Amino acid sequence: MRESDRRHIVRGLGALSLAGLLALVLAIVSPPELSQAAAPDPVRSAIAGPARVVDGDTISVGDVRVRLEGIDAPETAQQCSSQGRGAWSCGTAATRALSALVAGKEVQCDSTGNDRYGRTLAICRVGALELNAEMVRRGLAWAFVRYSQRLVAVEAEARKLRLGIWQSENEPAWVYRADRWSYAEAEAPRGCAIKGNISDGGRIYHVPWSPHYSAVRIDATRGERWFCSEAEAIAAGWRPAGSR
Repeated sequence: MRESDRRHIVRGLGALSLAGLLALVLAIVSPPELSQAAAPDPVRSAIAGPARVVDGDTISVGDVRVRLEGIDAPETAQQCSSQGRGAWSCGTAATRALSALVAGKEVQCDSTGNDRYGRTLAICRVGALELNAEMVRRGLAWAFVRYSQRLVAVEAEARKLRLGIWQSENEPAWVYRADRWSYAEAEAPRGCAIKGNISDGGRIYHVPWSPHYSAVRIDATRGERWFCSEAEAIAAGWRPAGSR
């Protein structure tokens, strides 16, 4: 390079402002398609299709068993009290309400992970209607605050209006399950309170709050057995009552 050309380049660079130099560097090292790209949002797996209702907070979409995240509906056999009108089958009512919401419609579920039993946790919708929130809004499920605070305000509104389970004082589903487990555990061999029986439907296990738990008799000679936890039953190849 000639000395005169070198002096010309140096004079040109000296005329650039600091901002101009930064722009020049960025233009060289940051192509537009890269510098404008935003970090992608986390991708959550989507599950879609017709749904079969297992109970008030659990559905099956195809072969995927989905637990509605952030809610806990009354168990199928659970009874609730109502102000001045005696007991009502709140568990059955929750199951029927969820069945009506999904009947003949496509359900879209966004998975948020899995619970300890391998069930998919998800926020599910029919069109623009979120099923998780709607069950709480109708007073047919509690906000499961142990795992999520997302629906606390929705629950507060249902309680204020005394809808469903809020008509009177009722024990939450998790307390109901704990009580049934405690009672059954005292009677079961080694405290293993889950009954695994074999029927025409295959190998099915019944937890103490299942509707037919008290009617099930375990016959070890047929290969039936007791389990200490749902995880143990599932690992052994048994499925929960009410699933297909």
